[in-house]
Amino acid sequence: MKTMQQTVAGPLSLSGFGVHGGKPVTLQINAAPVDTGIVFIRHDAEGRRESIPALSSSLGSTTLNTSIGSADFGVSTIEHVMAAIVALSIDNLTIEIDGPEVPILGGGSAEFINAFRSAGLSEQGAPRQYLTILQPVRVEDGQNWAEFVPHDGTRYEVEIDFPVASIGRQSFGFDLDANVFEREIAKARTFGFMRDVEKLRSMGLALGSSLENSIAIGDDGEVLNPDGLYYPDEFVRHKLLDSVGDLALAGHPFRGLFRSYRGGHKLNAALVKALLEKPGHYRLEN
Repeated sequence: MKTMQQTVAGPLSLSGFGVHGGKPVTLQINAAPVDTGIVFIRHDAEGRRESIPALSSSLGSTTLNTSIGSADFGVSTIEHVMAAIVALSIDNLTIEIDGPEVPILGGGSAEFINAFRSAGLSEQGAPRQYLTILQPVRVEDGQNWAEFVPHDGTRYEVEIDFPVASIGRQSFGFDLDANVFEREIAKARTFGFMRDVEKLRSMGLALGSSLENSIAIGDDGEVLNPDGLYYPDEFVRHKLLDSVGDLALAGHPFRGLFRSYRGGHKLNAALVKALLEKPGHYRLEN
């Protein structure tokens, strides 16, 4: 039985500020016709307006986040909303945004999931297409690597390894399921080291980061958030969340197994690019 495409049943709006630029921003999310995919529409007060599809071909920077479009008029930090879109199996949307960065909100995908749930989803009159992995595809960067391998279903397995006591070596895997994502992954927050904050802010980054939306790690490796962690292994769960969003730039959900070791936005993007450059390694099918 074919699975049909989905969009939102009604419009929704979310406002906040970017974790890096710290600027206020509003998203207006609307239904889109079948086979549209996910399209960001960047606009500003001066009347400039550009449509940017959430595809590997639109990729911009992968430094600390995933960005699409041009450096001067793109959209950054798209991975958390994209992860929510993938988790809920949403195929077609337009996302209007009046600033350069998707709002960080709580630091994960939970607020996006809640907004989509509130708006409701609507089945559309065309079957969903999947990228079925036929042969392994792997990218490496020193000890770090990421790969797709054939698998019955859609599964993510991520492992991280930090020389910090509060993180250390952690691994987490899950088979794509909206309820599991919402319960076990969506709240996991982005994280960073306090020693890097001054440098990042001098570069115009992390200006909107706070203990309300990020896990802060001190010089001795301790978690500085007064309320601690949402999950004992929140760090790797957030890395997995990022991967779900990053891999959405393939343009279709995949059937296969994604695995990574000490990965991140750059490796995830490189893996999607490598897959799409090897048409014999996947098949597009309903």
